[in-house]
Amino acid sequence: MPRLTPRTDGLLTATALPAWPLMAPRLQGELSEDGTLALALWGLGEVGRLRLTGLAGPLVVAPNRLTGEGGTGIWVAQSAPALLVRGPRPDPVVDERVVIQARGDAWLVVAGASDGELAAALALEPAQIEREADAYVLRCDLLPAAEPVLRSMVLQGVHAGLSSIRQDDQGRFAGLAAGLIYSNPPRTYYRDGYWTMQLLLRLATDVVAEEIDLLARCIQPDGEAPSAVIMQGPHAEAFEANRLARATLAAVNWRPGEWWSDHFDSPLFFVLIVGEHAAATGDDALARRHWPLLKAVFERYLGLRGPDGLPVKPHNDRDWADNVYREGLVAYDLGLWVGVLDTLARLGAALDPELAAKAAAEAVAARAAIAGAVLRDGLPIDYLRPDGWAETHLALDALTLLRWDAVGDADAATIPAEARARLESRHNSDQPYGDFGMLCVWPPFADHAALRAKSAFPFRYHNGGDWPWLDAVYAAERLRRGLPGWRYPLLRWWEACLEHGWAGAVEHYSTPFGRGSLLQAWSSLPAEVALAYAERVLAGDSDA
Repeated sequence: MPRLTPRTDGLLTATALPAWPLMAPRLQGELSEDGTLALALWGLGEVGRLRLTGLAGPLVVAPNRLTGEGGTGIWVAQSAPALLVRGPRPDPVVDERVVIQARGDAWLVVAGASDGELAAALALEPAQIEREADAYVLRCDLLPAAEPVLRSMVLQGVHAGLSSIRQDDQGRFAGLAAGLIYSNPPRTYYRDGYWTMQLLLRLATDVVAEEIDLLARCIQPDGEAPSAVIMQGPHAEAFEANRLARATLAAVNWRPGEWWSDHFDSPLFFVLIVGEHAAATGDDALARRHWPLLKAVFERYLGLRGPDGLPVKPHNDRDWADNVYREGLVAYDLGLWVGVLDTLARLGAALDPELAAKAAAEAVAARAAIAGAVLRDGLPIDYLRPDGWAETHLALDALTLLRWDAVGDADAATIPAEARARLESRHNSDQPYGDFGMLCVWPPFADHAALRAKSAFPFRYHNGGDWPWLDAVYAAERLRRGLPGWRYPLLRWWEACLEHGWAGAVEHYSTPFGRGSLLQAWSSLPAEVALAYAERVLAGDSDA
């Protein structure tokens, strides 16, 4: 696989075809190293596969644009599901809903969910598609003063965030996609959406507002919420019919429009993003509109409190670590809970003073309980089961306790130091794979019975893989607290992508097991952290 080399303008060069993703408001796809281009439409899934020849290196890789010598390349439109190919005619391998037309010395490749959408795509001229693709690249280039690796990471990270904004065939907002593999049924996640919206709060607060309203659909009166909301349309009707017909689907997706019902962290993320939208815009209209739901979430987690006053997660695999049956007091979830309490206290000061006072008191109690039950020698355990057994390894997701200031100053100083020693692979000589990036846990899970699927393997997925969004949470804490050493978590994962020829913000990876999907939306978080701390980041890291 060809290595990718960042240029001073933030674009990437490759000597041969890399693994290259594309995503526009409707059309999405992935070009593999053998020249096969798989295309999909949001809401329909895969619509066809083409074989491309003549795209020989050197190539210049950009968001939704790939160019080679002699004017060859691929340009992706923004206004309709279309792309332009200059070079030999694309050869259909699987041609279900794809139309290919000659346009001078180029080829127009389009798809559509309806005759109207197809006609709009076919009406695009090559020059317009090229202009749209070029303008999109410029839109993603938000840290032009940075050196090549940092600039390219931000450019590709912004692409991951912006391209998650999906539309239906009428051009209406249709949710934030978690990544390339979520188009059928099309669904939008509370968790992935929250981390993606950190960047969009900077670039598109109107989209954040639409996403909040969309996610509100599946907050139940008792404050429960699924992992994701399935977008409405014919695909949703087909999925619902399949759900009712198959007991296995009905057991997981309890109600129409839900994807994986009753996720422990989803309601908490909903409250957090409502509060952050109000803070970013200075407008609490969304908070006022959804206050009954926010109140329901508050009451739900009060009802889940155990003897120490902290919400107890049931024995299930329904939070972000969805290959692990964590139960009891889970540090990651408790960090979110403290953030929710602070959010409700702040919003409620104007909207519901009685609830605000109650939330503020709960926040004080929760912080004290976390110090007594979750911290061991200044470090958070991963989770404490109701039977008293604890998974005591250090987990990167426990840094939610830092993000929402759920621990005292002394512990807040200890945790980043231990994360550096244990979770940065460059400092951890006990793991066998050298300097590859961050470990999301160390050591691997001792509670083997709690693991399933990919996480059953040490160093894979939730059991030690590198997740860029978690790296960004850690990097942000080092930056927020004035600590050196932020560059490694912020950029080492991207350097690994460049080394492996992965032309996009990868979902996760591990040295022995490879990568997850490309162009994962919440992997835009490192770009947002770089932008949020731009002055410091551009000044450089004294401990790089």
